[in-house]
Amino acid sequence: STGTTLLIYFSSQKSSTLTMGSAISSAVSLSVTYCACNSASSICNACLGSTSPQTTGRRRSVLLLILAVVLSLAFQYSLAPAILEKGEEKWSIIGSTIGKRLFNSWTSGCESYNSEDQMGQCVANAGVFRPTFLSFVFFVIAAVTSSIRPDFNKHAWPAKFTIYLLLVFLSIFTSNTPWFSGVFLHISRIGATVFIVIQQIIIIDLAYNWNENWVGKADACDRLEWGSGAFWLRATIGACCVFYTIAFIGIGLMYHYFNGCGSNVAIVTMTLLGIIAVTVLQLVGTEGSLLTSSVISSYAVYLAYSAVSKNPNSSCNPQLFEPNNSYDMIMGLMLTALSLAWTGWSYTANDRMSADGLNQARSLGTNGSSFRRGQDPLLDVNDPLLQYNDENQPPSGLALGSLD
Repeated sequence: STGTTLLIYFSSQKSSTLTMGSAISSAVSLSVTYCACNSASSICNACLGSTSPQTTGRRRSVLLLILAVVLSLAFQYSLAPAILEKGEEKWSIIGSTIGKRLFNSWTSGCESYNSEDQMGQCVANAGVFRPTFLSFVFFVIAAVTSSIRPDFNKHAWPAKFTIYLLLVFLSIFTSNTPWFSGVFLHISRIGATVFIVIQQIIIIDLAYNWNENWVGKADACDRLEWGSGAFWLRATIGACCVFYTIAFIGIGLMYHYFNGCGSNVAIVTMTLLGIIAVTVLQLVGTEGSLLTSSVISSYAVYLAYSAVSKNPNSSCNPQLFEPNNSYDMIMGLMLTALSLAWTGWSYTANDRMSADGLNQARSLGTNGSSFRRGQDPLLDVNDPLLQYNDENQPPSGLALGSLD
């Protein structure tokens, strides 16, 4: 009886201890969960930006594009080779129906290729199509929605990112055909052409801003001490020489290594003539920028190299059978990163794309017809003292402002 009593007593004590331990564990778990949720919310707000009325979703859109690029590289160089390495039989053993479905989805449309290298390239390309196709669909829907409700682009970005990542995960089990390697392949070719044109505009704008910034610093130094701005002018000329040197060395290398075909020679020659023509036009003009011409010349050489290095004729393309052209990929990623950075964080892009920029005009320069970006102040087009003689011309008149 005494043993039974002691057993009941210790059992109750143990039960009480377990209950207390469970309560403490639950409290700790809830606290950790709360802290984790707050931390995740803070990280999302820090990474995705605020949602104040003065901001737009442009930077968060750029972050989603960066995420799509990272996922594309991971799918192309990590996931796709891993799927092919195991093969259909191993995937069927590992994951039964799901594994077989995964393998067949990624190899769909690539059965016509006989060699392993071509098969691997086809599957790797299909891996790139998945996150890029979903980002294309995402921005098409966002564009349509924003045209109906403009403030929609500012809100719910954590949910948008979550939905995008969920769709990317589901796309892993989706067949390549018809959407990825069929419909989207043709859409992406058109989009790539448009992107190259937009990228040239971005590079021209960056080069003009760069030139005006350094020339403006030279003028500011000369106002303080005459002749002290020569450093910035020499730096501008030095940068021009560097870009032109890169361009002409690239032209020479392409003539040397890709000279076996008439099409390659024609592309390189047209690039050279275009560089000379653009440079001459800049030198004879009054508002030209030689730094801009040198930057565009280097970019034109890169485009020419991209064209001749993709020539399917092996007699004039020594890089045809290289599995991955690292130089081309690095340059492409650098230019893409530069374009995305301009789109999301450039003050020029912000002035052109923000709602405030649409309601403001730039003041005229000292000669009455030119504007020096970054130096002349903004004019409020709602100022009553400004007169509009022609709606297609900038306003004229006296703009008053209070001094703080």
